[in-house]
Amino acid sequence: MLRRWQASRAVGLCDPQVNPQCPVSSDWPGDGRLRLLSFNIQVGISTERYRHYLTRGWQHLLPHTGRAGNLQRIGQLLGDYDLVALQEVDGGSLRSGFVNQVEHLAHLGAFPYWYQQLNRNLGRLAQHSNGVLSRLRPSLLEDHPLPGPPGRGAMLLRLGEGEDAIVVVMMHLALGARTRTRQLAYIRELIDGYRHQVLMGDMNTHARDLLQHSPLRDLGLLAPQIEATFPSWRPQRCLDHILLSPGLELERVAVLAQPISDHLPVAVEIRLPQAPGNDQSPMLKAPPGGSST
Repeated sequence: MLRRWQASRAVGLCDPQVNPQCPVSSDWPGDGRLRLLSFNIQVGISTERYRHYLTRGWQHLLPHTGRAGNLQRIGQLLGDYDLVALQEVDGGSLRSGFVNQVEHLAHLGAFPYWYQQLNRNLGRLAQHSNGVLSRLRPSLLEDHPLPGPPGRGAMLLRLGEGEDAIVVVMMHLALGARTRTRQLAYIRELIDGYRHQVLMGDMNTHARDLLQHSPLRDLGLLAPQIEATFPSWRPQRCLDHILLSPGLELERVAVLAQPISDHLPVAVEIRLPQAPGNDQSPMLKAPPGGSST
């Protein structure tokens, strides 16, 4: 069974889905800033106490009227961001009312580009997925199943070309430390050779472990967000991260007080390097009558 799953989940180049209701977007932000959000949405289930994992557990299998309202709240939240990594989304099964939640949120947030990564296909019962939403046209998008038991994946998205291109890897890592190490070693190879790197997602461990004791430890990555993200009603553990390479200038970071899921979303705003192949990119031009900042 595992071999059949691996055969069906081969690494592949992907074309993002295009939202026809949105105008075609550029491949680089005009203001030189990139606003990132990572959110484990728990398939639209609101969890407010540990006991809800038991009393509301049926919502992982069956539809629930409150899910649509939760997705609406998430969609409203996404409007301020350029690139969104989603974990624990459903790709359209019984429990979600056969709604592809990645596509639905792309429409709610008016994102021109989206992609659903199906990691565990249980047919009509569940379509366990990750998702990416983007306002910028990616120059590359790859779908990667991660090492270990089936069901975990990462997506590699590239913005721009050349040495100043940005590589962003969105992931949902395993709970077990040994498997997580194998997965991070795989991701470490994916980003090798890129000068500007962003890693984002539910990594199921703390920043110190990622930066000091994992295969990422030699990259010099920064973990600007140190606030706890789980559980959302009384955060005690910092499991959700947006890690940055040193060449990306941090403008702002926040853990958002939005207890819609059992995780809180993480937001980061960064200033990008000069647009690849453009010596006069908008972010470097001085405004009329003044100097650039």
